Amino acid sequence: MSSWRWLCLIGLFLAACRPAASPAPLLPTTAVSLPTLSPDPTAIPRDSGWQELQPGLRERQINIMSENHGRVLETAYLLQLDPQQWHFDIAYTPGRDQLLADWQTQTNAPVILNGGYYTPELVATGLIITEGQAQGVGYGPFAGMLTIDAQGFPDLRWLNPRPYDHATENAQAGLQSFPMLVKPGGELGFAADVDSGARARRTVIAQDKAGHIYFIVTPRGYFTLHELSRFLTESDLDLDIALNLDGGPSSGLLVQGGTSIPAFARLPAVITARPR
Repeated sequence: MSSWRWLCLIGLFLAACRPAASPAPLLPTTAVSLPTLSPDPTAIPRDSGWQELQPGLRERQINIMSENHGRVLETAYLLQLDPQQWHFDIAYTPGRDQLLADWQTQTNAPVILNGGYYTPELVATGLIITEGQAQGVGYGPFAGMLTIDAQGFPDLRWLNPRPYDHATENAQAGLQSFPMLVKPGGELGFAADVDSGARARRTVIAQDKAGHIYFIVTPRGYFTLHELSRFLTESDLDLDIALNLDGGPSSGLLVQGGTSIPAFARLPAVITARPR
C-alpha cells in the first residue's frame, strides 16, 4: 500500500467525524447479474439466491439497481461458510506483499479474502496474530477483531464491549480492522452523521446469529460506509456482527470453483479458509 493510501486511511476516520450531507437512499437490498445495462430490465435477475459450491460453502450475488431497474449500481458477492466444516486462518508476511493468487498457491487454501489495513512498509496497522504470535499494537474500542482458535474456529467481536487480551485468550490467529458495520445483535454500526460520503470498493467479514461466517466484497465502488452498514443490517442475512476490512484496491476474494474477484493491489496479509 502506497504512502498516500496510508494517509487516506488516517483521514478516513478524521473525515468520518464531520457531519455529511444526507446520504442517498439505499435501493432494494435484494438483487444479481453481471451486465451493467440492459434494454430489458426484467432480464436482469435481482438475486441469484444461494448456490452450494461444496459442503458448508455457499455463494450468492445481489444486485443493487438504479431506480428504473435498468442499471446495476453494485453487485455484492457473498460467500457463506460453515465453521463446523471449514477451518479458518490468517497468513501474514510483514514487509512483503503478493497477489491473492500467489497467496492461494502458497497457502493451498481454496478460499482467500484480503485482510486489514497496513502501512507503506507492508506492516499491519493493528494487532495481528499468526501461529499464536501477536504483532503490532491494538486499535481502540472503535474497532473490531476476528479471532481464530487452535481448532480453526472463528469469532468476530467489537472491541468496545470485548477488548482482546492476548495474555489470557491466546488466539491462534487474528486481526483487527475498522469500522464496525454491524454491531453485536444486528444493530446499525456506522451512522449517517459520521459518514464522510466517500465511495469505494469494500470488503467485509461478518457472522450471522447462527454462527455462519460471511466473506463479502462489493467491487464496483458504489457504497459509502453508512450505506453498506444499512445494506447489511436491512438484508435477510440475519447478521449478528460485521467488520469492515481494507477496501479500495485491496478488496478481493478468490474462490476455487466459485466467483473470484482479484484485488488490484498486492497484499501482506490474507484470511484463508479450507475444508476440515
